[in-house]
Amino acid sequence: MGDEIKVDQEAASIAETAYLRIEEMIVTRALPPGSMISENRLADELGCGRTPIREALQRLKLEGFIEIHPRRGALVTPVDVMKQLELLEVRLPLELLMSRLAIRRATKAERSEMLRLAAVIRQAAATGNRSLYLTTNRAIHEIRTAAAHNGMLAQTARGVLALSRRFWYAYIEDTDSFTEAADLHAKILTAIAESSEERAVEATQGFIDFLDRLTRRALSRDF
Repeated sequence: MGDEIKVDQEAASIAETAYLRIEEMIVTRALPPGSMISENRLADELGCGRTPIREALQRLKLEGFIEIHPRRGALVTPVDVMKQLELLEVRLPLELLMSRLAIRRATKAERSEMLRLAAVIRQAAATGNRSLYLTTNRAIHEIRTAAAHNGMLAQTARGVLALSRRFWYAYIEDTDSFTEAADLHAKILTAIAESSEERAVEATQGFIDFLDRLTRRALSRDF
């Protein structure tokens, strides 16, 4: 019985790792929109069997990253600006809930990490280090969902935040946008670390308003 549980846990861990790796490949455009995904190639590249790859692809399909076509394979979906606007309507209440829960539940270590990441993302924006910015952005998403200490919220927020990061990779180029976003991220993190719900709510609302403006600008550019 114990061995069976251990095997199941190991299989789940491999599938989770495969999911996170493929998601990041799509977000960063290593697998660009319109590309077909080969299960065999991914299995070789990630060093795992095809079963965890299939499980990961099913999750990514549910989250809107890919479409699965019988006998053809998985197709990476395009970045849809209109869907990004819909996503922001969902993201605001999620972000506010994450902030409020983290203020009440975050550990001392999590608060210290938030302050560290606030400094790092500001530095990344100030120096124009796009790679560091985007890596730190993901770390910020992870620490904020973890600090809320709510598994269902973390599961729901993960896909929403990943789709938002994908939009950044596709559309955000100007340095000023990175600087403003970094400042807003830092304000949210600092407010949570210092247990200021009023400041956290204000910064979160400001951040979503900022993303809404950027998304509408991208929409007008496309049309």
